[in-house]
Amino acid sequence: MKLHQLRYIWEVAKQDLNVSQAAAHLYSSQPGISKQIRLLEEELGLQIFTRRGKHLVEITPAGREILETSGEILQQIEKIQSLAQEHSDEHRGSLSLATTHTQCRYVLPPIIRRFMNKYPDVALHMHQGTPTQISAAAADAGADFAIATEALELYTDLLMLPCYRWNRSILVPKGHPLADESELSLDKITNYPIVTYTFGFTGRSKLDEAFDAQGLKPRVVLTAADADVIKTYVRLGLGIGIVASMAFDAEIDSDLVALDASGLFEPSTTKIGFRRNSYFRGYMYDFIEMFAPHLDKDLVRRSLQTKSRAEVDQLVEGIELPVL
Repeated sequence: MKLHQLRYIWEVAKQDLNVSQAAAHLYSSQPGISKQIRLLEEELGLQIFTRRGKHLVEITPAGREILETSGEILQQIEKIQSLAQEHSDEHRGSLSLATTHTQCRYVLPPIIRRFMNKYPDVALHMHQGTPTQISAAAADAGADFAIATEALELYTDLLMLPCYRWNRSILVPKGHPLADESELSLDKITNYPIVTYTFGFTGRSKLDEAFDAQGLKPRVVLTAADADVIKTYVRLGLGIGIVASMAFDAEIDSDLVALDASGLFEPSTTKIGFRRNSYFRGYMYDFIEMFAPHLDKDLVRRSLQTKSRAEVDQLVEGIELPVL
């Protein structure tokens, strides 16, 4: 049994049993990977994958157990490599972030600038996606950190630490009737078509819960993952926008009016997630503290030693989160 064989079966499983895609990702050849998988199965005396002709169609029950252990071994190898790299040069390496458009566009830029000024030799990789994709990327080692508001709780092997709280604003064109209202209400909002986030994005669940609690059915005419897209369609008169307050820029969006809706919706909490068995480079601790100053190195280290989410919740209990 060889380490590269474990890498091959792990990548093939990750690529939905597409050997060609796995080969491209590993800079190898499809025949070479197929041969090594066969050799490994012969050595083990069992099939890891079931086949239909030349195609892999399913992972066998034994194969799933082997893949789980292989993933653990590969993560340990990654730890050893990171450890060696840190001791050889603690200011050089890479950091991979998976997050949403809202974080990339409105929250992270000043943090990234500070981080790159301090660590110019660290290669930073940003991956945008749905909250589910973001969480999955962190869970399967495709990213070091996941930063999102939704879906992180779907992955039980992710540690999640709270970073900040935020709420929403109603965006309307200047002269819109809602801008003259002395007090907003959900009932008044339902009189207008709504443009807001796609379900599963940027705290959308809190928005739906608020309307449901009052038995109201908002007329959502368009959804998008991108706050800038939402603002574009508000400008076109398609409806009023409901976005994260941080996504409104008074200068850039001077043609719109932002109405504070924090009294209508429960606040949401953005969290940073990472694998429980992660090996942290020094600059990784620094990044987290730059993003969320209350998450210092000591607290992150203690979180890595916890065994359950209840322990993590207890660890961060009482921390007063900043509000954006």
